[in-house]
Amino acid sequence: MTALKEILIRRIAQTGPISLADYMADCLLHPEHGYYTTRDPLGAAGDFTTAPEVSQMFGELLGLALAQSWLDQGAPAPFTLAELGPGRGTLMADILRATRAVPGFHAAMQLHLVEASPTLRKAQREKLSDHDVTWCDQIADLPEAPLWLIANEFFDALPIRQFTRKGETWAETQIGLKDGALILGLSAPAPLAELSRRLDDTKEGDVVETCPASAPIVAEIAQRVTRHGGAAILIDYGDWRSLGDTFQALEAHEMVDPLARPGQADLTAHVDFEALAIAARAVGATPSQMIAQGPLLARLGISARAETLAKNMSGAALQSHIAAFERLTSAEEMGTLFKALAITPDAAHLPPGFDA
Repeated sequence: MTALKEILIRRIAQTGPISLADYMADCLLHPEHGYYTTRDPLGAAGDFTTAPEVSQMFGELLGLALAQSWLDQGAPAPFTLAELGPGRGTLMADILRATRAVPGFHAAMQLHLVEASPTLRKAQREKLSDHDVTWCDQIADLPEAPLWLIANEFFDALPIRQFTRKGETWAETQIGLKDGALILGLSAPAPLAELSRRLDDTKEGDVVETCPASAPIVAEIAQRVTRHGGAAILIDYGDWRSLGDTFQALEAHEMVDPLARPGQADLTAHVDFEALAIAARAVGATPSQMIAQGPLLARLGISARAETLAKNMSGAALQSHIAAFERLTSAEEMGTLFKALAITPDAAHLPPGFDA
């Protein structure tokens, strides 16, 4: 039994069942035993692989989209270039390499990374050693300045609450105990104001998930973009509106029981992009239409970039490159599972790829 599992069992035994959000928060961010505070979860030796680790093309194309958006808004200087949950720093490294030749971009940028994990901060420091980086604990720590921001697979790791429809009411998923073991159960049904609008598009037994932390984070980003200019690109797996149980755990690239080894597996849920758009619109920003990752990368020119890179490859390297292209863009892999949303001051300033 993991140390965190013992802590959770004692807590629940003393105070009663906890919400899925509380369970996820402890499993992912417990200061001593949390998943993200104790390890590097990425890559072949970790538990999952993100798009930037698949191919440099992902970061290059998105970096150039951000840079073009900066130019389109008059190239303000200075400005904040930021990433939420930067992993090992691979995505930002690719963005910085691709934008080196954009006149004035690097001279004007102030690079900020929002990262909670000491382990990952160390990896980012090594990857980005040639750049002056400021680390932030939270989005609110970002400067009040023009902001160009990217977040890839950030929102899927935020704790969720999960509700099952019971008539006109909702029962919340909770973590409780049975014979000393952690189990999933449901609270007593009750009306829920925040889900009243979902009574029109759900039926008895349907599951809806909410992410309490996502709206305040999007609002912080959108307020800066609205006040000072800029753009945010948010990429994650999910869909336009939450429906169904998407809570899952990954360990060593395999799906596992999310209650089996708290703190040892990555816990995630699909992102509700409609909720992100609503949060941005609420503070006066303009969200784009949601677009799938494959079509977005196609609009940004991934086929041409792939062909250019392939000219200098052969054998196993070429086969790996082709496989990476397919993984990023194919409908059978990441191409339709992952979606993207841009946030800008107004519709006239949507970044390339989002403006079609």
